[in-house]
Amino acid sequence: MSISHAPPDSSSDISGISKSDDPAGDVKDVEGIEGAEDTRSAPTDLVPIVPASTRRTRVPRWLRRTSGPLALLALWQLLSSTGVLTKDILASPGTIAGVARDLLSDGSLTSAMGVSLQRVAVGLLLGTVVGTALALVSGLFRVGEDLVDASVQMLRTVPFVGLIPLFIIWFGIGEAPKVAIITLGVSFPLYLNVYAGIRGVDSQLIEAGESLGLSRWGLVRHVILPGALPGAMTGLRYSLGIAWLALVFAEQINADSGIGFLMVQARDFLRTDVIVVCLIVYAFLGLIADFIVRALERLLLQWRPTFTGR
Repeated sequence: MSISHAPPDSSSDISGISKSDDPAGDVKDVEGIEGAEDTRSAPTDLVPIVPASTRRTRVPRWLRRTSGPLALLALWQLLSSTGVLTKDILASPGTIAGVARDLLSDGSLTSAMGVSLQRVAVGLLLGTVVGTALALVSGLFRVGEDLVDASVQMLRTVPFVGLIPLFIIWFGIGEAPKVAIITLGVSFPLYLNVYAGIRGVDSQLIEAGESLGLSRWGLVRHVILPGALPGAMTGLRYSLGIAWLALVFAEQINADSGIGFLMVQARDFLRTDVIVVCLIVYAFLGLIADFIVRALERLLLQWRPTFTGR
């Protein structure tokens, strides 16, 4: 019995099927190779696609932002010129500009702005310290939450304007009740936002910090406080608006200086032009304060990329 050592047929593949038995397969293979060669040899002209959301308009942004106030000012001037708005109801923009120039020239408006800014600064500083401290105690410790949060939530529902008579009885008619009402109005928004920011920190970040060996103070410094900073900045912006609102009420009661005092005098003499000048000053001071806080927010939150609109 002999064993044949003949080599396998070279025309057959691994599966034992002869390529010559399937002529159509040869044609397909050749066509596939030619198609691949054509694809490689074809020029690839890629045209970049620019998303519609990234296209910039030709109108400058500063012009778009100022178009609304300028249109309102033009409408105001038009209604005043046609007699729809009389000077007894609302003075014209030209009259208000002249009154503002007179108040600046005699120094009364500048002095009133200085007094009001000082009151807001002191009240905002005290309110920031009080609100942030209470939020840290209540947000970092469960015992602090049990002791502090219920009392703060109860006082928050009381209108702070209604406490003005009580503050006058307690602190007199000087600067103390005015600063106290601003401090009270500022504290609650900061407390709520800082507390929510602390409790909104992802628990997985806390676990990651603990696994890296951070102490409790290290977690607070490197994880919790940075995570709560966006909420704190939002609370600060909201507190600025409350501070100016509280200032308006505080300066119209037993005040002998400040922008609110000018408004009270103008009300007694039916000077709508002076009242509007004071309101514009309030608005611009609030806008400048908000701009400063937003610049501080961009500086402190550079690590936090956010959606900026399209």
